[in-house]
Amino acid sequence: MCGIVGYIGDRQAAPILLEGLKKLEYRGYDSAGVAVYNDNQVNVVKAKGRLKILDDKLDGGKNLPGTMGIGHTRWATHGAPSDVNSHPHTSSSGNIAVVHNGIIENYLKLREYLIGKGYEFVSDTDTEVVAHLADYYYNGDLIDTIIKVINRVEGSYALGIVCKDKPDELVAVRKDSPLIVGLGENENFIASDIPAILEHTRNIYLLEDKEIVLLKKDEVKIFNIDKEEIKKEVFTVNWDVSAAEKGGYEHFMIKEICEQPKVIKDTVSPRLKDGTIVLDDIKLTKEDVDSIKKIYIVACGTASYAGMVGKYVIEKLVRIPVEVDVASEFRYRNPIIDQDTLVILISQSGETADTLAALREAKKQGARILSVVNVVGSSIARESDNVLYTWAGPEIAVASTKAYSAQLAAMYLIALYMGLKKGTVSEQEVENIIEHLKTIPDKVANILNHKEKIQYYASQYFNAKDVFFLGRGLDYAVALEGSLKLKEISYVHSEAYAAGELKHGTIALIEQGTLVIALATQEHLFDKMLSNIKEVKARGAVVIAVAQEGNTEIEKEADFVLYLPQVDQLLAPSLTVIPLQLFAYYVAVAKGCDVDKPRNLAKSVTVE
Repeated sequence: MCGIVGYIGDRQAAPILLEGLKKLEYRGYDSAGVAVYNDNQVNVVKAKGRLKILDDKLDGGKNLPGTMGIGHTRWATHGAPSDVNSHPHTSSSGNIAVVHNGIIENYLKLREYLIGKGYEFVSDTDTEVVAHLADYYYNGDLIDTIIKVINRVEGSYALGIVCKDKPDELVAVRKDSPLIVGLGENENFIASDIPAILEHTRNIYLLEDKEIVLLKKDEVKIFNIDKEEIKKEVFTVNWDVSAAEKGGYEHFMIKEICEQPKVIKDTVSPRLKDGTIVLDDIKLTKEDVDSIKKIYIVACGTASYAGMVGKYVIEKLVRIPVEVDVASEFRYRNPIIDQDTLVILISQSGETADTLAALREAKKQGARILSVVNVVGSSIARESDNVLYTWAGPEIAVASTKAYSAQLAAMYLIALYMGLKKGTVSEQEVENIIEHLKTIPDKVANILNHKEKIQYYASQYFNAKDVFFLGRGLDYAVALEGSLKLKEISYVHSEAYAAGELKHGTIALIEQGTLVIALATQEHLFDKMLSNIKEVKARGAVVIAVAQEGNTEIEKEADFVLYLPQVDQLLAPSLTVIPLQLFAYYVAVAKGCDVDKPRNLAKSVTVE
């Protein structure tokens, strides 16, 4: 979950590295460091804490001259955040400097081996073994050295390496952790993500696993582990750099919440033609859909909650049984998969380590893979049989908002598409749902235009110690996401429960003044939700309810009601989640939390 950036060219490297790291700070922010070559030395400066500490230490990079270097912003996995555990790590000789994103699983064994060879370790990290191992194998050729290193290490990695003996070369390699190469004029770059280098170039190479890249200021060569040169196509980034900037908003999160009408429209509109669904990148025929006996939706965190909505919708429209699995558990429970299984993977980054591992396990067992991802050319996208891209643009805030809404839209499209192919839903029914789907962006915008009411509720209850989210059916799936948003950015303890489970133990937690957020958008479950609200009110809870316009009966039971525009109930989650995102945001702001970079979290989880 760390961020890497590297530069080689004619300009001063340190300011470019620092600016690139600022664009990657969402990937890790407990420490940062840079290594820059100058005067036959690789000079390393690093600091515990936010990137600004390092930036101030280097006066924006002015204090560290040199035209080649690597930088790193860290999210700790091995060793507590500290100056010494920060990257880059160097070999004992000072000849090699390394930055790393990922986990070296056999580092303890390698550490013992290298200690036996006379190497001294100063950090608690797994990465330091890479620096010493590279130094041990170095023979004057950096490509040969890296090949020997990656043949010894096990785990996931994106590595950037510089060597004081090679002042005109920067080497990088990846396996299961994202890394791209930026192509400039008389300068070239490496980075964990596009925003880090978008200011300098739109032309990039997308590296595959175990591809090694050798960068010089005027040349880039890519090799496989047999040292055979590989030719790759240049990928051109077509979104604007301003998409990765705040644009006048106080935080990226509120900017991204407010971008959701456009994101939903961009994801849905190109796929709606003449009253039907057209998914050009999905090659599922009627025969393919008819042969599917079971569907797994596999994802992590917020994406898994989008998957839960997908389960309800697919089962209703396609009539195929669906299981939603947390990706980190999926491959370890020996799931029953065969050629009649469809596995739908959902990942914003397309690099989520657990989800990628689940993909590979499912493919090994013969399943067909359909991925829903936001990043073109990402690992999950490249390894899937079918891909549906969510056109959300870059999402910088660690807590996902617009990516979730785009994922919901994608799940609706997939369900409608498969239902039509299978014949379980009529063309007339699809046309009706499509008409409602087209209204979602404007209805989301309407909710956002009245966000002050939600801000007021947040100002009244931001000191709540416990918050409970209740819902039934689709509302329960959304309640899980609302609870996650609140806890991850405001650090308020919150839980989501299927409302019918209250009497099976949960109601014991309700006491005088407990805040309950009750979702009641599903018409066929509305009366049952009213009963559940009565149950918690009788125990002293304060209830904020969310319901569709016209269901005023709820005012008799809830303390406060947020009304949503009317929409087909299958699509209600796209509206219901908006006030929950806003509530979490405003509570976090009121508590003075770092909204975009919540503690202990990173944006793209690329390690298990």
